[in-house]
Amino acid sequence: MIKKLAASVREYKTPSILAPSFVVMEVIIEVIVPLLMAKLIDFGIMKTDLPYIIKVGVLIVVLCILSLLCGALAGKFAAKAAAGFAKNLRHDLYYKMQTFSFSNIDKFSTSSLVTRLTTDVTNVQNAYMMIVRIAVRSPSMIIFSMIMAFRINAKVASCFLLMIPILAAGFLFIFSKAHPIFRKVFKTYDKLNNVVGENLHGIRVVKAFVREDYEDKKFKDISQDMYDLFVRAEKLVIMNMPLMQAVIYASMLLMSWISSKYIVASGNNPAYGMTTGQFTSMFTYLMQMMMNLMMLSMVFMMIVISRSSIERIVEVLDEQPDLVNKETPVMKVADGSVKFEGVSFSYGGDKYCLSDVDLSIKSGETIGIIGGTGSSKTTIVQLIPRLYDATKGKIFVGGVNVRDYDIETLRNEVAMVLQKNVLFSGTIKENLRWGDPDATDEDIKRVCRLAQADSFIEKFPDKYDTYIEQGGTNVSGGQKQRLCIARALLKKPKILILDDSTSAVDTKTDSLIRKAFAEEIPDTTKFIIAQRISSVQDADRIIVLDGGRIDGVGTHDELMKSNKIYREVYTSQSKGGADDE
Repeated sequence: MIKKLAASVREYKTPSILAPSFVVMEVIIEVIVPLLMAKLIDFGIMKTDLPYIIKVGVLIVVLCILSLLCGALAGKFAAKAAAGFAKNLRHDLYYKMQTFSFSNIDKFSTSSLVTRLTTDVTNVQNAYMMIVRIAVRSPSMIIFSMIMAFRINAKVASCFLLMIPILAAGFLFIFSKAHPIFRKVFKTYDKLNNVVGENLHGIRVVKAFVREDYEDKKFKDISQDMYDLFVRAEKLVIMNMPLMQAVIYASMLLMSWISSKYIVASGNNPAYGMTTGQFTSMFTYLMQMMMNLMMLSMVFMMIVISRSSIERIVEVLDEQPDLVNKETPVMKVADGSVKFEGVSFSYGGDKYCLSDVDLSIKSGETIGIIGGTGSSKTTIVQLIPRLYDATKGKIFVGGVNVRDYDIETLRNEVAMVLQKNVLFSGTIKENLRWGDPDATDEDIKRVCRLAQADSFIEKFPDKYDTYIEQGGTNVSGGQKQRLCIARALLKKPKILILDDSTSAVDTKTDSLIRKAFAEEIPDTTKFIIAQRISSVQDADRIIVLDGGRIDGVGTHDELMKSNKIYREVYTSQSKGGADDE
């Protein structure tokens, strides 16, 4: 895990090295100061030697200034290193997520990935900050102070060594009990993010059905779960402080008792025991060791908390995308022909949602797809650009197996208008240029005319510079669909897939869009998934899906004669229209 995370340090290696270096320098200076204080007391104050007092006093002041400077530089470089490490880690996580297939994302869930990018990275950043600074300072201070204390009086310094096993046992107990709870805490964070995201995304539905109380209860329940887990974890973590204080005070009392005996016995003569100055410096070294041991325990607790975050982050970094390129992928798509050979697909498990599909579609054909809910209409078209890979069988585009293509090359030649239309925050132009970043204003207007979107865009005060809110919340469903169709057309694809993407427009607009397709992009293979027969009846061929299998293929007239499902759908829709009239 550490090696995986260390790869994200990169250009911040220098501040990551400088920070602990200045920390060590600061520690060395701080360890020297008590020694000088002992000399100041024993040879200056006790002997009333004013020149010596001034000389040592000035030296102590200079060392304190140097220590302050080293501490400030250590803090500056530690902050830069930690912030830079977190920036790179977020980049690496986000970049990794871009390589994931839909199945990889489904494995983690969207809310969990958001938590890992935010809360977990912040925890690791805080831990890294403490590691490059406090985790270096505290052990260094403990070691150097211990050396100086043993030089003064080994028996007195041994008091501290007696306390180490007690602290080690206490830390081990806290760590072993707290870590599993913190793992549950971060999983609960995922659930909390999911509840909040779902609520905000579906806020219109929540208000329409007056379900605010229900959503409040969901949020309250998950918040209570998080509270309960944190309380359990904190009950263990707070044991750290009283344990440390007990050890510190016990050490202070033991050291004071032993030291006082040496001072009294020696008559303040260093040749026979311990002087007052040595006792002062010894006491200072003890406090330095104890305080830094306390700081080290804080680092320890931070690592306990962040360990769960580290494991969750590494899970994402170690995840291998299901869809990858071959070593020498095909970099050009010849045409828009599509062929399915014995294709079956499962989202997981033994149950296939698409079974034994055999199809051969010529480049430039318009193919309609209809079927009931759950008949795998969307699934079949998602296999064409390799959003998922077929579980069994082969799919060919332009005469080449889709697995042999460079994924980016293949997807650049397939434009999809998904069932769930998505627009991003930005202007209409910026959204449409997802299809072609280099498109001119005239190109944009042309595809908007084809998608029947120009009529409502021209009515906006800012026209094509109109700002679209996140998710397209400031445009209607039909307007959103037409903008998404225009964006797909701007891509100039060899294959265009419309997944029920005209359901929110009226039949006249739907007809005009299909007419524009036939006239303006005759060489593009078009797949039109629809619920309305009128949207597909002019297609070159219509595929009828039922239960993940092809129930019929043919023109409108052929299916009216030969396919029961198609005929029933047509009759029910025609009857419904007649009743409306």
